[in-house]
Amino acid sequence: MVKSKANLVIVESPAKARTIEKYLGNDYKVVASMGHLRDLPKSTMGIDIEGGFIPNYQPVKGREDIIAQLKGYSEKASSVYLATDPDREGEAISWHLRELLELPNEKARRVTFNEITKKVVLDSIRNPRDIDQDLVDAQQARRLLDRIVGYKLSPLLWRKVRRGLSAGRVQSVATRMVVDREEEIKAFVPEEYWLLDVTLARIENEGSFVARFYGIGDKKQELKSEQEVEAVISAIHKERFAIKSVNKSEKQRSPSPPFITSTLQQEASRCLGMTPRRTMSIAQQLYEGVDISGEGTVGLITYMRTDSLRLSEEALSAAKSFIESHYGKEYHPGAYRRYKSKRGSQDSHEAIRPSNIALTPEKVKKDLTPDQYRLYRLIWGRFTASQMSNAIYDNVVIEAASGDYVFRANHSSIKFPGYTAVYEESRDEDEEEKQKPLPDLREGEIVRLNKVQREQKFTQPPSRYTEATLIRAMEEKGIGRPSTYAPILSTIISREYVVKEGKFLRPTPLGQVVTDLMKERFPDIVDLKFTARMEDGLDSIEAGEREWKSILEEFYEKFDQELTQAEKALEGIYIKVPDEVTDEICEKCGRNMVVKTGRFGRFLACPNYPECNFTKPLVIEKPGKCPKCGSRILKRTSKKGYVYYACEKLADCGFMTWDVPTKDNCPECGKTMFKISGRGQRKPFCVNEDCPAFLPEDKRGYKKKKAASSNTGGTGKDEGNSDEKKPAKTSKKSGKKEK
Repeated sequence: MVKSKANLVIVESPAKARTIEKYLGNDYKVVASMGHLRDLPKSTMGIDIEGGFIPNYQPVKGREDIIAQLKGYSEKASSVYLATDPDREGEAISWHLRELLELPNEKARRVTFNEITKKVVLDSIRNPRDIDQDLVDAQQARRLLDRIVGYKLSPLLWRKVRRGLSAGRVQSVATRMVVDREEEIKAFVPEEYWLLDVTLARIENEGSFVARFYGIGDKKQELKSEQEVEAVISAIHKERFAIKSVNKSEKQRSPSPPFITSTLQQEASRCLGMTPRRTMSIAQQLYEGVDISGEGTVGLITYMRTDSLRLSEEALSAAKSFIESHYGKEYHPGAYRRYKSKRGSQDSHEAIRPSNIALTPEKVKKDLTPDQYRLYRLIWGRFTASQMSNAIYDNVVIEAASGDYVFRANHSSIKFPGYTAVYEESRDEDEEEKQKPLPDLREGEIVRLNKVQREQKFTQPPSRYTEATLIRAMEEKGIGRPSTYAPILSTIISREYVVKEGKFLRPTPLGQVVTDLMKERFPDIVDLKFTARMEDGLDSIEAGEREWKSILEEFYEKFDQELTQAEKALEGIYIKVPDEVTDEICEKCGRNMVVKTGRFGRFLACPNYPECNFTKPLVIEKPGKCPKCGSRILKRTSKKGYVYYACEKLADCGFMTWDVPTKDNCPECGKTMFKISGRGQRKPFCVNEDCPAFLPEDKRGYKKKKAASSNTGGTGKDEGNSDEKKPAKTSKKSGKKEK
């Protein structure tokens, strides 16, 4: 029982409650609301539009016991501290709790924790505030806007396209971005260009290097045709090469700023293969508290839904002390690094950082799950590096000329690692070719032409979005906010407007049809600039500059007109979603199979149904190329449910493996590298038996050694159709773990 004079603290989750309760004394009872306890009803819109956008909030069904328990606790408490998350949604949850529990304003006190550490928790409890109604109203406006769009548009989609569809204010814009990118790719016209490399060797001393055609004289020039290439080759064979210039310089690279929500989701996607939703779930666990040996329950990171790059003075001072003591004074630039947040960011929050930099990833590794450790290591490394000295590189650029034709070679080597001793940001793009060190050449030195290599290339269309690049694009265009990125991506994928192929996002025919309809009939809903202005409007409500109902009125007036016009224009019309035709051939009748959706997800089916009822699992394209023939690698599932990877031309090529293809190419032979399946980081290896870097099967780290079979392109796995053969037990496990 709660003492009559005890104070009550209400948070959202049990984990957060356990952490905070350990910091407070016996006079405090900390309980979890388990999220929202009051919301708009599920069965109806719940908004009186004609009456002035009055919401009809109801207790959430199934939460009656929690509500009754909280009422009992709150009636006996002298003060009730509403300690939900420090953002708009958290503020709204606290407001709903106050209204639901019928707490007088003087009894309901609002506290927030940017980090859940003992010092911050105690300071916040000592300095409570009133509920910020502007924050609540901004969240109300977003909730009501999304409810109006969803409840008004979804029935139209049900009647005109397909039952069960939904439309959302921001998810429709995100889908449009993926659709527009696909249209860009289809409309792209490639342009021819050529690369021309020469291998030059020293005459008097040992040493050779490769230089690439740069241009004529000091003017850069691109080679657009084979005729231009032949003209250059003919000319350089007539005149000898001499070193035109040797430029040595020192270059510096600065560290990236600490994470905000969007950059954390992007980097976790690139480095760890985590979806944005998974990233935020793990980050929430790190924020709310983990039991650490010798420390008790500790919130390891600051609040993870933020767009601010601000860092506290205390955090900056701690980082400086840690860096100087663990790496040396030269690894700290002397002055604190401060980063400027973008306009409109919520500067009351800090950037995402470790709450205690002294708790290094290795110190807490044994107390964390593998995913918690990997994400904490990413956050800890990024923050620590953000306060370290620049990395310094020695850069050499050599120009060799044959007549007027100039070829250029360059090489960079690390001189001082600086922040790279802790962290380097990954890239979405393919890594540049690794450069070999250059000989110690002198200006005017004559060199010998040993070899000429030419390669025809074509400009490439823009890449499809990945989850990381779509979040970055949404952030750049002002679409969504830190708390919405993950739900948006989850929604458009779960609704099958967009599918993931490998790491890339592609619109489905359904996504294309719905987007085309929205662009034609509801241009504002899917207009990127309009959506960004709506986000700015919500920010203005939060800042106390606008009244929330006025935003709804402005939006609804035009939206209602468009809805009425669409109903009239589409009367009697039903829009058919075309089948998604694939290159897979039906094994019974020979027709191209199509993608269908069933109870257990997407699968391949013969379009000649019911005459032909053949179906098979859907294959997914993976990164990399087949190491035997260079074709695509597909992820397949056998009839017994085991995942394996095979060349798309399996019948002719024969390549298949249980190991997972990666985006990395072998530095020696240039072919796709593989890794053992399963969670966690796995070191990639080369499977090309003709490569000096080839890693034999017995050294790859399998739990059990599987007897090698016939020729498999370096994998040691059977070439035959996996659906017809039962793999060894170790291979089964390997195949099932990969997600």
